[in-house]
Amino acid sequence: MQCFLFKLRTHQWCFLLFNVLLFHALLFGADFVEEYLLQPSPAVYTDGTVVEVRERARKLDLSNARENVSQVYPITNPDACRISDLFLLTLVFSSPANVTQREAVRRTWANQTLIQNFPVKVLFFVGSTQTSDAQETIMRESEHYGDMVQGHDVADSSLRGPSERTVLALRWVITFCPLARFVLLTENSVFVNLPAIGGYLLGLHRPPEDIYLGRVIQKDPPDRDPKSPGYLPLVLYPDKYLHEYCDGTAYVLSQDVVRKVYVASAAVRAPVRAAVFVGLCAHRAGVVPTHCARFSGEKHIPYNACCYHYLFSSAGMGNRELERVWADLGEKGGRCTLFQTYYGLVKCKALAYLDKLS
Repeated sequence: MQCFLFKLRTHQWCFLLFNVLLFHALLFGADFVEEYLLQPSPAVYTDGTVVEVRERARKLDLSNARENVSQVYPITNPDACRISDLFLLTLVFSSPANVTQREAVRRTWANQTLIQNFPVKVLFFVGSTQTSDAQETIMRESEHYGDMVQGHDVADSSLRGPSERTVLALRWVITFCPLARFVLLTENSVFVNLPAIGGYLLGLHRPPEDIYLGRVIQKDPPDRDPKSPGYLPLVLYPDKYLHEYCDGTAYVLSQDVVRKVYVASAAVRAPVRAAVFVGLCAHRAGVVPTHCARFSGEKHIPYNACCYHYLFSSAGMGNRELERVWADLGEKGGRCTLFQTYYGLVKCKALAYLDKLS
């Protein structure tokens, strides 16, 4: 009996050990699978529309428009990208009234100019103001910091406003920052880990082209409610699901994709959210989004220092929490014990997995 119990306990331990190893292989091996096996393969484009969009994007030159943009961009900031070898340009979408949040972003994660000796730049992209006093306030803020661009969009709360603002931002990049290798689009309520994103981009095992990187949303059904402002009738979009797209809280485009999305946007009229709009434009240009679970999407990840050193983004950050988190990260300086790193990664991945199930 004792021998039987001993064998049974050994079997139980072996079974438990196997499951622990399998759990960790699935948990930590996903990133390697994602990076090496799930990257979009080079495609041969036969669709005439895709070929046309890509060819027009390749030939696109807006340099002659630099002198006639004052009506489109009340705050142009034409010299923001004087660095010829800019590696990563970050555009932070912000409402003109969100002064406090912009101040917090400036004092925290945006206060960086180099990633592994590669230059980076952070700019705020704001929309139109409603009054002359508000415009004067924005102008003074821009003159003081020199890190703002303003696009003259429709300035309404409908779905058209954010989409138009995104197109204006991409047009500005093409016109004034055409040499930036990558462009990160995000919001002022998001914590962004620029060193982690930069390190990931530097380690890509593929040419820096056709990169549309973020937290990919799959099988998202279109809005079929006629009473909804985002109503998408079958005539405009007959498919059961929207094309895959990256969540709009934070995503990365290579410079060529910026141009392709901008060119394709002229033919996309669907009343959808800005992130979905970018996805539709990317699809029209033959660009496939690449999923990365280190972007949190619209979810806020509870703070853990080692977890935040691993994450690319965390949404829903108020100015006080943003500064508290940044101060704590600065004090700890990325120094995590093996157990702390393990615990932080498990927590991040578990939350990301639960988010995917929700």
